[in-house]
Amino acid sequence: MDVLGSVEVAAVRAEPSEEAERVTELLRGEPVRVEERRDGWARIRTAYDYPGWVREAELDGAGEGDPVEEARRFLGTPYLWGGLTERGIDCSGLVHIAHRRAGRLVPRDADQQEEAGAAVPDEALRRGDLITYADDGETKATHIAFWLGDGRILHATQRDGVDGVIEEDEPAQLKAMRRCVVRI
Repeated sequence: MDVLGSVEVAAVRAEPSEEAERVTELLRGEPVRVEERRDGWARIRTAYDYPGWVREAELDGAGEGDPVEEARRFLGTPYLWGGLTERGIDCSGLVHIAHRRAGRLVPRDADQQEEAGAAVPDEALRRGDLITYADDGETKATHIAFWLGDGRILHATQRDGVDGVIEEDEPAQLKAMRRCVVRI
């Protein structure tokens, strides 16, 4: 993707004109590909393959943000299975939306995120890598977390007295369930 949306919500128009039909919206941090530029407008294609025109001023230059810092914006957000917002988010939703806001698209679910990354040996772990976990008997990832370094992870979880996005030392029970480490 070439650029990111730089305003909270930008109208994506059918033609390069304020009077043209609004066909969808571009959200802050959403990655898009610029296909053409004309008179202060940019013809874009969204991550979900939707074409349209936005004002060039509503786009941020190329470059990627930091998904860990984007994930930290969700600290304290309650856990919500299937959630993707500050009102509630799940573990893979946190990874998905943090990367999306940083300008990179990753799949939505933990097992898909695991498959999208390149495997990394434990001794090569670095900040921002993803650790996947699986319950006993599961053949695919059922939980995912950002590695922060020094034995710490950032994730959305719901367990004994913990409900939401937190940074913590990797709990022993999770470490015992590790499947692999991947780098996107």
